[in-house]
Amino acid sequence: MTDQPPGNAKKRSNLVDIGRITTVFGVKGWLKIHSETEPMENIFSYSPWWLKTRHGVKAVEVDEHRPHGKGLVAHIKGVDDRDLAQELCQVTIAVERDQMPELDAGEFYWYQLEGLAVITEFEGQTSRLGVVSRLLETGANDVLVVKGDADSIDLNERLVPYVPDQFVTSIDLDAGEMRVVWDPAF
Repeated sequence: MTDQPPGNAKKRSNLVDIGRITTVFGVKGWLKIHSETEPMENIFSYSPWWLKTRHGVKAVEVDEHRPHGKGLVAHIKGVDDRDLAQELCQVTIAVERDQMPELDAGEFYWYQLEGLAVITEFEGQTSRLGVVSRLLETGANDVLVVKGDADSIDLNERLVPYVPDQFVTSIDLDAGEMRVVWDPAF
């Protein structure tokens, strides 16, 4: 494992979270993996993984992996016993942004939406609701968690369904904003 990200320190902000190590699996250093990729096995198509530990960011290489039940397990090169593996539990897995595949027009990764200002145009009124702090996967559709800030109409947190062409009318990454049709009272 190395303790520094590739290149200069600016690269740290170039990491995208794609999963999490949850717990140990067995006694030979294997770990249970929670993947945020679709399909979940795609997490293994990225290398290296950058683990965000309490001691900093560390690059690791997965040398074996497999499905296990409804989840995934993996072995990290050089982590060959349960005690070493235990030190990696509850650690976020990230990859460099430039490893992410290009998307079709109108498609976005969640990390691209986080931090966008959310402007609602509702019943002839335009108001800033806040910024996207995160997204939730609910099954029916994803949901934007919008937190009010100093520039918004209030400091409330709102949950806005991420349904393009119904509630989300436009996304402008360059301008850093998303336009929605959402009643500010909710």
